[in-house]
Amino acid sequence: MKYVGKGILTRAETETRILSIIKSWKKNNFGMWAVVHKIDNKMIGRCGLCFLDNTPEIELGYLLNPKYCYQGLATEAAKASLRYGFEELKLEKIVVVAQPENIASRRVMEKIGMKYEKPANYYQTNVVYYTILSKEYQSNS
Repeated sequence: MKYVGKGILTRAETETRILSIIKSWKKNNFGMWAVVHKIDNKMIGRCGLCFLDNTPEIELGYLLNPKYCYQGLATEAAKASLRYGFEELKLEKIVVVAQPENIASRRVMEKIGMKYEKPANYYQTNVVYYTILSKEYQSNS
């Protein structure tokens, strides 16, 4: 949570987040998925698609328990989200933002074929803005 959100959520805040995710799936046919570790069957994070902060753009988001980072799991989950966005939802473009100093997240973005476009400001913070177009995804699949 170093780069995302305000830290540990209360039970009420967690319930609100979960209901928001369910609502997104019902309304938009996309949202966050729980990331479950295959070996120990534990929920270790989330990954999926959502609307970028106050825009109509579709953003890929991912967050893992630090104990499970640097194992390729965020990359695997992000690839699955891109596949869903482009192959099932037929999206034209997917974006990702991260704080510039979040090098691990930027590596994931680059591994899945996203390209840096610009510095930006979303979620009340300075971020780097990456994109991938459907035609770019198709050529990298």
